[in-house]
Amino acid sequence: MSLLVVGLSHRTAPVGVLERAALTGDVPTRLLHDAAATATVGEAALVNTCNRIELYADVDKFHAGVAELSLLLAHHSGVDLEELTSHLYVHYEDRAVHHLFSVACGLDSMVVGEGQILGQLRDALARAQEEHTAGRGLNELFQQALRVGKRAHSETGIDKAGQSLVTFGLEQIAAQAGEIAGKRALVVGAGSMSSLAAATLVRAGVTDLLIANRTAARAERLVEILGGAARTVDFAKVPETLADVDLVISCTGAAGVVIGAPEVAAAVAARTAPGPLAFLDLAMPRDVDHAVHGLPGALLVDLESLSHAHAATPGAGDVDAVTTIVADEVAAFAAAQRAARIAPTVVALRSMASDLVSSELARLDSRLPGLDDRSRAEITQTVRRVVDKLLHAPTVRVKQLAAEPGGASYAEALRELFDLDPAAVHAVSGTPVGGPASPAAGPAIGAQAVHPGGSKGAGASR
Repeated sequence: MSLLVVGLSHRTAPVGVLERAALTGDVPTRLLHDAAATATVGEAALVNTCNRIELYADVDKFHAGVAELSLLLAHHSGVDLEELTSHLYVHYEDRAVHHLFSVACGLDSMVVGEGQILGQLRDALARAQEEHTAGRGLNELFQQALRVGKRAHSETGIDKAGQSLVTFGLEQIAAQAGEIAGKRALVVGAGSMSSLAAATLVRAGVTDLLIANRTAARAERLVEILGGAARTVDFAKVPETLADVDLVISCTGAAGVVIGAPEVAAAVAARTAPGPLAFLDLAMPRDVDHAVHGLPGALLVDLESLSHAHAATPGAGDVDAVTTIVADEVAAFAAAQRAARIAPTVVALRSMASDLVSSELARLDSRLPGLDDRSRAEITQTVRRVVDKLLHAPTVRVKQLAAEPGGASYAEALRELFDLDPAAVHAVSGTPVGGPASPAAGPAIGAQAVHPGGSKGAGASR
């Protein structure tokens, strides 16, 4: 597998660009299918969250793959390609694996160490499986990424280095508007982030929790999950409900503003409770009108302000431990992939040896037709044992050597030395003779972002 990642995230693009590039509705599915249908892509998966949009693909040509995936991202996001490329990053092969494992561990998250990304990667894999765009390569890669992420959280204190966006956002609000316990709260939306927000509010001790969602059944389902610790409110009544709460968390999949500044101004004027009316907007694109930032009596914490706040937060020592885990896991994954590539050659060699032994034993039978069964069995066993012993050392050693960088050359040497039929080798691996075209510019790729035109932009490898 030649893995290529093309994407943008909070590290390379301002919130305004991420907001405009956000993929909603059926757009992610269409993008996934279009990516898998391109000439250079064999498999494709899409990681689409409020902070990142990343296409993972198994490609047979590097530069063509970058160009095609970049064009697709621009087309489906609606952001002009020239503007988008200045925010894109590109990772290839081992660097692409390193990036995915880092993402899985929370090292690349806005809030370092947050664990929600594991669920988002699981969802990305599930979508690719359901849409039949992920094959064996991406399945193995994402499954391993999930295992690495779980290992990082179980073996280190990376969770202490940061919290989920919900927890971190609520901490920012509490610092400016007082403790969350005892407040009345409204959660707008009933997806995974909203569900996490609602559960967090219950644990924080809110006195009254309301859930509003366009699809009432999903809001009712969330109330059931919370064990009746909340109640639903009609989505259409959200504007008039604002005056009756102290805190609003919104995370819907709406393409436009859900809560406007005029509605917030009216709610603030009608409130009798002390303190500001606080909003935590976790949606991308944003749910709460950006103009709310300037309204007296209102407090808005959104992804942009969370990004600035967390930039000033010192990192934890456990980040170094996770970084080491990622490096070790990437090396192990790469070694396993290289070793797997030589397996067809070894199988073809053993198959050729077995055929040769069978041929020679048949020849022996024709020359010595009177040979008794016991003697024939002993000769057969001896010949096969000799061949197995002769092949054992070179095949074991070539597997070990193939796991090292540059190990593919040992497979080629084995094929040349034993004059193996290329068709036989590729029949084992299931690829056509000649294999996929070798991706260009391998060694330098992944150390920095490379855009379709070959220029290097802000999206350096992180």
